[in-house]
Amino acid sequence: MNVLIIEDDKQTAKQLSKLLHNEKYACDTACGYFDAKIYLDKNNYSIILLDWNLGDGDGLVLLQEIREMQIKTPVLMLSANSEINDRVTVLDSGADDYLCKPYSNVELLARMRALLRRESKEKVSTLCIDDVKLNIVTHEVFVNDILIELTSSEFDLLELFMKNLNIVLTRYQLSEHINKDNYSVKHSNIVDVHIKNLRKKLDRKDFIQNVRGVGYKINKSL
Repeated sequence: MNVLIIEDDKQTAKQLSKLLHNEKYACDTACGYFDAKIYLDKNNYSIILLDWNLGDGDGLVLLQEIREMQIKTPVLMLSANSEINDRVTVLDSGADDYLCKPYSNVELLARMRALLRRESKEKVSTLCIDDVKLNIVTHEVFVNDILIELTSSEFDLLELFMKNLNIVLTRYQLSEHINKDNYSVKHSNIVDVHIKNLRKKLDRKDFIQNVRGVGYKINKSL
């Protein structure tokens, strides 16, 4: 698990880093607002620990910018501000949890584990390839966070493709998957029609690739 610690107090950052390393987390430490922006541009993280009061900027502003950049990583805000209105402001700005300073290491680790468990469950129910996101539970598909309306058959096909990344699926396999009675599926062009509609709705012409004489696949680097 990769963790980004954003904390301008060097002693606090050092203590946090040591604690997390002992718990087998890999950590990067940003000493302030601008340093954090550099790390966020370069790397992906499992969770972000963000101090509100940064020496060269506002942690709340950074939080809002993180969400505007479509970074979905769980953010645990750390702050000495303990007023209820402060907590509400932080959560409304996109934080996943809020912990007041001073805090116990035991509680910090427990909060982190809870956020990571929640994130893991969400990933299981969500398939993402580039900017295409499919939610198995809600039966929704988003492209660049815009909801795309698909028929049941189109959704089923897209789910099958996204679960079988880089694998060529024959027209017969695809037809079987969406055709309940399986009647004359070998000779039906229904799959080609659905693929054409999917490409149009997703506005991603090369997202589903044709393998001549065989079928289709989504071919992306893992």
